[in-house]
Order: sequence, then C-alpha cells, then structure tokens
Amino acid sequence: MKVVSKKSLAALITAALVTTPTIASAANLQTDDFVGISFWLISMSMVAATAFFFIETQRVSAKWKTSLTVSGLVTLVAAVHYFYMRDVWISTGETPTVYRYIDWLITVPLLMIEFYIILRAVGAASAGIFWRLLIGSVVMLVGGYAGEAGYLDVWPAFIIGMAGWAFILYEIFLGEAGKMSAEQASASVKSAFSTMRLIVIIGWAIYPLGYFYGYLATSDPGAAANALNVIYNLADLLNKVAFGVIIWNVAVTESEASS
Repeated sequence: MKVVSKKSLAALITAALVTTPTIASAANLQTDDFVGISFWLISMSMVAATAFFFIETQRVSAKWKTSLTVSGLVTLVAAVHYFYMRDVWISTGETPTVYRYIDWLITVPLLMIEFYIILRAVGAASAGIFWRLLIGSVVMLVGGYAGEAGYLDVWPAFIIGMAGWAFILYEIFLGEAGKMSAEQASASVKSAFSTMRLIVIIGWAIYPLGYFYGYLATSDPGAAANALNVIYNLADLLNKVAFGVIIWNVAVTESEASS
C-alpha cells in the first residue's frame, strides 16, 4: 500500500508540474542574464523540493504528515509562481512584483503556520499563536507590496513591513510560541524550532536588504532591478527549501524515535 501511495504522490506532483513548459514560454535565456539564470535555478530547485517533501510524507508518523505536507505546498506554490516570474523577466526584463507578492501572500503565512503546526505535534498550542503569526506575516507583506507597487512612499511602507517582521520575531522568541517550545518540546523539536527562528531572523533579513538596494540605495533602475531580483530569489531558496528540510529532519527523527 505504501508503494502505491508513493506512486500516487509522484503522479500528483508530475500532473501539477507537467504544464510548466506551457507556462514557461519565454524567449531564450541569454548567457549573461544572471538574474534570469537565478530564476531558472530557483524554479527547478522548488520542483525538486516539492517532490521530495511529498514523497517523504509516507516515511513519517501521522502527527508529522501535516507539517511535511505544508512544506511541500510551500515549494509547490513557489515553483509555479517562479515559472511565471522567470517568464516575465526573460521576456520583458521587468521585475515580476505582482507574481512575487501573490506567491508570498500564500507561502509566507504557510511558513509561519509551520511554527504552530510543529508545536501542535508536541502539545496543545493555542489558536492565538496561529493568529498572531498569520497577522504579523500579512502586515509585513502588505507593507512591502504597498511600497513596491507605489501605493505608499517606500520609507513608510518599509517601516510597516519591518514592524510586521518584528512582531513575528517577538512571538517566536519571547511570546507564547517561544515559551511553549522552551517548556514542552523535545530536544529534537527544540533544535528544529531554534533553527527555524534563526532562518526567520537571519534569512528573512535578506528581504529588507533586497528592498533597500532595489528602492532606497540606488537611482539606477537597471542595477536596482538586478539586485532586487537576485537577492529575493536567493532568499526564497534559503527560506523555503531550507525551512522545509529542517521540518523534514525533525519529522523523521521524531517518527523513528517513537517507532
């Protein structure tokens, strides 16, 4: 039965991604287009991570399947959006702001909810953790989009986005989520939670860095677009794939320990 399940998952992943040649209908990628190359590398990395996470759900115990499935959904959603984003960049040379923020509006809250899900796997995490992390991520993204799309001046929008990020950091370090991890989690879950927090504080710092270089540090539109997109692409690779790998590791460790 497990073999059949794995084959079914593989078929589902293939069906979800088989349309990528039609999605990626861009012009030929140029050898000196390093931004375009980064879009291609990240999109295929997301595809590979999606297949891995979904297949590995068959390896872990029931209480960890949700966490690993969400990790696969994050990279799946990102992969599809990266096909569109790389098409926009290679065809027009323009920053795919709308597609990127649609991706983030789905995947960033899912990444934050992962904190809640892994705490639920080891104890009775309150719904307040879920809602505070969700609200913080939405505020962060709305501020960033308002600045990049021109609805607000870039500095006020930057401050709003940073406030949302600071609220998330408070919750996972000093708030209920951080306290529950310290008091109730096993050693492997504590280690995973701590590493995930480091990604949020260090890995997510790359996004405001990209925003700063793209909108605040230079008056050259071409250089700004290049810096913005390369930085954002690398940040997505770290923050989505590495985040999922950490969850996969703790899920496998905890499942093997309880078997």
